[in-house]
Amino acid sequence: MSSSCSACIDAAGAPPDAHDARWTAVASLGLGVFALVTAEFLPASLLTAISTDLRVSDGGAGQTVTATALVAAVAAPALPLLTQRFDRRSVLLALTALLIASNVLAATASSLAVLLAARVLLGVALGGFWSMAAALSMRLVPEHLFARAMSVVLTGVSVATVCAAPLGAWMGGLWGWRSTFAAAAVLSALTFAVQWAALPALPPRDRPNLRVLGGLLRRPAVRVALVAVVLVISGHFAGFTYIRPVMEKVAQLSVEAVSAVLLAYGIGGFAGNFVGGWIAQRSERWAIVAGGACIALLALALLAAGSSAAVTAVAVTLWGFAFGAFPVGFQTWIVRAAPDQAEGAGGLLVAAFQVAIATGAIGGGLLVDRVGPLGAPAFAAAAMALGTALTWRSGPRVQPSHATGGASHA
Repeated sequence: MSSSCSACIDAAGAPPDAHDARWTAVASLGLGVFALVTAEFLPASLLTAISTDLRVSDGGAGQTVTATALVAAVAAPALPLLTQRFDRRSVLLALTALLIASNVLAATASSLAVLLAARVLLGVALGGFWSMAAALSMRLVPEHLFARAMSVVLTGVSVATVCAAPLGAWMGGLWGWRSTFAAAAVLSALTFAVQWAALPALPPRDRPNLRVLGGLLRRPAVRVALVAVVLVISGHFAGFTYIRPVMEKVAQLSVEAVSAVLLAYGIGGFAGNFVGGWIAQRSERWAIVAGGACIALLALALLAAGSSAAVTAVAVTLWGFAFGAFPVGFQTWIVRAAPDQAEGAGGLLVAAFQVAIATGAIGGGLLVDRVGPLGAPAFAAAAMALGTALTWRSGPRVQPSHATGGASHA
C-alpha cells in the first residue's frame, strides 16, 4: 500500500471493505455534479440569446460565469470551515436546495442583475459541493477503489458536457433561454430526492481550520498544483465561455450547426473523462500535460483557420475530449499531495478552479469585446501553454503500485 493512501486512511478512518462500498451514494454525488455543472455551463450555450434579451454585450453576459466562479472561489475553502460541526449529508442536501433556488431565479430573471444574483447562489452550491466531493468519495469506498469512485463522480461532468451545451442551445432556440434554466431546476429537484434517499450519515472528520489551510499552502506540491490549475483552467474557460461567438461570427455556423458541434464537444468530453481517468490513475502529470498541450494546439488552430466551419467543428470536438483529462487529473494530484487533509485541500483546489474560471471569463470577455471573438482562443492558447509547461516541469512523478491500485510519489 502506498504511503499516500495510508495517510488517507489515517485521516478518514478505516475505509469500508470492498463489499461495503456504497456505490449508490457515490452515484448520487455524480448526479449532483451533473446538475451543478449543467447549470454552470448553460450560459456558454446561451450567451448570444441572453445578451440580446437582456440588452447587454456578449462580454457582459459572460460575466454570469464570472459571478459564479468568484463566489465559488470563496465558498470552496470557507464552507468546510463554517460547516465543520455539521453532518456532511445535511450540508450536501442544503447545497442542492440552493442549486434549485438558483435555477428557479435564473429562469424568471428579468434583468442582468437578477440573473447575476441567481448565479451567486449557484456559486455557493458549486464551491461547497466540489470542496467535499473527493473527501466524501474517499469515505464511501475502500481506498483501492477511490480512483474508480472519483471517475464515477466525475462522469457527471462528462454527461453534463454532452447534454448541457447542445440541449441548452436547442431548447433556447425553440422556447427561449429561460426554458433551459427551468429544466435545470427540475433536474436539481430530482437530484435532491436521490441524494436524500442514497446518502448515509457522514459526520465531519477532517475539521479544517485556517491554520490547516495555511499549512497546506506551505506544501510545495499543493502550491504547484494550484498555480497549474489557475493557468490551465483559465485558458480553457476563456475559450469555452466564448466559443459560441466564434462559431456564429467567425465560422458563420447556423444555430442548428452550433448545437451539433456542442453535442460533439460533449461526446468528446465524455470519452475524454474515461481516457483521462485511465491516464491519471497511472500519472496525473501526464494526463494534465497531454490535455493541456492538445488544447493549446487547438486554440492556435482556431486562430489560424477559425473561419473554416470544418476546422472549427473538429477543433471544438477535440477540445472537449482533451478537457476530460483535467478534472480527474487535478483531483488525483491534490488528494495525493495532501491525503491527511483531503477536505481542506479539496476546498483550495476548487477555489483555484473558480479563480481560474473567473480569470478566463474576464480576460476572454475583455478580449472579445475589444478585438473580436478570436480574442478568447488567443487567451486560451497562452494560458494553456504556460500551465502545461509548469506541470511538465514541476508536476508529480508517480510510480503506480499495481498491487493496490494506489500510487506513491518518487
